[in-house]
Amino acid sequence: SPKWTKILTFHGVPGKLMAADVVKLTSAKTVQGQNVTIASTNGVTINGAKVITPNVEADNGVIHVIDRVILPQ
Repeated sequence: SPKWTKILTFHGVPGKLMAADVVKLTSAKTVQGQNVTIASTNGVTINGAKVITPNVEADNGVIHVIDRVILPQ
């Protein structure tokens, strides 16, 4: 459904950003088109969701596992 597509694409950012790259950013534009906020003051968070497993390499990029689903506005 379009709603699920919007949610899933909100969880992806174009390119292959490793954790060392992510911590240098304060925001990133998602595949869905909206920005997510990145903070690295107490661990790394994406829109408030904590990154619990960084740098999981996949065939089509890299995954940073977060502790909850984030929703586009």
